[in-house]
Amino acid sequence: QEKLVESGGGSVQPGESLRLSCAASGSIFSTMGWYRQAPGNAPELVARITRGGSTNYADSVKGRFTISRDNAKKTAYLQMNSLKPEDTAVYYCNGQLLSSGRDVWGQGTQVTVSS
Repeated sequence: QEKLVESGGGSVQPGESLRLSCAASGSIFSTMGWYRQAPGNAPELVARITRGGSTNYADSVKGRFTISRDNAKKTAYLQMNSLKPEDTAVYYCNGQLLSSGRDVWGQGTQVTVSS
């Protein structure tokens, strides 16, 4: 069964960095991405990457976050630098199955940025 498992969240101070990982199992994913949801807010796309490596980012994270993937390891990453309090949210990994296009979601990992 297809599954995505996130790791790497935590609590940091403004200006610090975190790297999130999303390990896939059970199938091959085409596009993979990271979304986040802060309390009281709608979910928003943070970044996504195609299997070929094309990327796009939310304006709010451009220049600070970098998405990457290792297809051999079936893992996507989100390197988050210069973190701000407004980056505080639950971050979810998303993948689209190569075979059907169906979306699969991870369980989420909390990122808290606070002084």
